[in-house]
Amino acid sequence: MPTIQQNSNLWNENYDWSYGGDEWSESWGGPEAQWFGAIYPRIQGFLPTGTILEIAPGFGRWTQFLKDSCERLMVVDLSERCIDSCKSRFAQTQHLEYYVNDGKSLEFIPDQSIDFAFSFDSLVHAEADVIEAYLHQLARKLKPNGIGFIHHSNIGAYTDPATGELRSGLLNPHWRAKSMSARAFEKYCEAANLQCTNQEIINWGTEELSDAFSVFTRKESVSSRANRVLENPDFMTEAHLIRKLSPLYSVRLWRGR
Repeated sequence: MPTIQQNSNLWNENYDWSYGGDEWSESWGGPEAQWFGAIYPRIQGFLPTGTILEIAPGFGRWTQFLKDSCERLMVVDLSERCIDSCKSRFAQTQHLEYYVNDGKSLEFIPDQSIDFAFSFDSLVHAEADVIEAYLHQLARKLKPNGIGFIHHSNIGAYTDPATGELRSGLLNPHWRAKSMSARAFEKYCEAANLQCTNQEIINWGTEELSDAFSVFTRKESVSSRANRVLENPDFMTEAHLIRKLSPLYSVRLWRGR
């Protein structure tokens, strides 16, 4: 299981960031295609907004798009190397704030200050204790009608409850957190007085539905409602279609002509 220390060692010291994390978007044809084809359609109802909190931005693969959809953007990562890279990359952007944390603390974020909390393709490596800690804090950090969107592991749905290990024959090639699942996320929301409103459970390069996108808000929010869960085994089929189309419609292609 990836511990906070293992995550810190990998992303801060051992990972080769030569491509800035863009390599993880290859299945979609690059970060731009993945953002506009797969991510933005799922969060468009929450943008633009006032203040965004991005947890675990890496080298800013999604920060580059989020910054244009808010008045204030706070990014927090347990890797000082990642935060330093973001500071350099977005040096000309005045409304960004940068924080290095211990892998689970948001104590430096003011209460009731966040309109939209976001994390994508990072907290899939975070075990249950980390997700639970973040949710308990986000219950305080979100504004009364604030919304959160977190991409996390669902590989826990395929683990043996007695041993915590994956069922026989199953692989975990993308290092997903074994203790996390969509059901666990909903449970942690309930305990934190948050309402999980949407969950899309997806495949990510495997047949198993190893990942989940969870949307949540405060219980008293105008957006609070009973959770709706969708299992989507066609997520990677969607990715392949986006990659096929991306050479025709790239923003950079047309703006750089």
